[in-house]
Amino acid sequence: MVLSRPLFLLVRPATRFSCSSTFSRAGLRSFSLSPRRDAGIERVTIYGGGLMGAGIAQIAATAGKKVLLCDVKESAVQNGLSIIQKSLARIAAKRPELTTDQETTAWVESIMGRIATTTDSEEGVKEADLVVEAIIENMKIKQDLFKFLDGKAPASCIFASNTSSLSISEIASAVSKERQAKFAGLHFFNPVPAMKLVEIISTPETAPETTAALFEICQQMGKTAVTCKDTPGFIVNRLLVPYMLEAIRMVERGDASAKDIDTAMKLGAGYPMGPLSLSDYVGLDTTSFIAAGWRDQPDKVAPALVAEIPLLDAMLKDGKLGKKTPEKGGFWQYDAKGRQIE
Repeated sequence: MVLSRPLFLLVRPATRFSCSSTFSRAGLRSFSLSPRRDAGIERVTIYGGGLMGAGIAQIAATAGKKVLLCDVKESAVQNGLSIIQKSLARIAAKRPELTTDQETTAWVESIMGRIATTTDSEEGVKEADLVVEAIIENMKIKQDLFKFLDGKAPASCIFASNTSSLSISEIASAVSKERQAKFAGLHFFNPVPAMKLVEIISTPETAPETTAALFEICQQMGKTAVTCKDTPGFIVNRLLVPYMLEAIRMVERGDASAKDIDTAMKLGAGYPMGPLSLSDYVGLDTTSFIAAGWRDQPDKVAPALVAEIPLLDAMLKDGKLGKKTPEKGGFWQYDAKGRQIE
């Protein structure tokens, strides 16, 4: 199996989104809400202006959708817009048909013009066809947000969570039975504009029409969608996390060095990134967090796959989190700009 791009986990430093602080009315910026269209998903509201939320907003707007980016603070949505602006500028620089500065500016502005922002979560959902949540990986905060939105969104609106580690069924339990039929996981990968895969996660209550609608919009956004039941880690992370943990155990046992393990998997298995480089990239704290969560589900995940690893615990205690702590490193060392030192 040859992989053309790194497999990046989607657990990430997430936007802290407290529902109680978003209920004040703040108004919409950029476009006004006109009557809804009946056919398909045309209006997409993203909750969370961080890296993932901004990426989802970008590809939806590029696909011609009207996008509303919502977060707690004005500074957060403005940061999201800045992320999108910079990403589009990089993409534009690689598009051969954009030969002048004027053409580049017009292309970027045509996409940015489809993105509005708000800090009012109620206003943000009133006209939505699809809501995508991309906030902090905290079950209660996600449930609180969706419970609030359930009473404000149109009955036809689909709810989706971008979580990479939490149960979709448990998140969906906060909404009405009627909405649960329109609730699914929509798991994008980082960086969203570049990574082609999206995992669509269905619960026992998810209606086939909901899954079909999500497949359609994924295709419109240029993504390849796969479906999965609501199992811990879904498809990619369910396979990837135990793989990374076993690589850490190999280092702990002294079976091989981190460098040799990564080299073996890149040259022997065709992976673009070795498991220990990937663990550093994701964050050793994040990897540990996922494993700890799965240990609480022994009926769903074999305990031996996610058993505690003393070496990993010791590294975390020493503040070695990987690429995010370049001064201490992880399994690899990094320079001040976060570049891996071979």
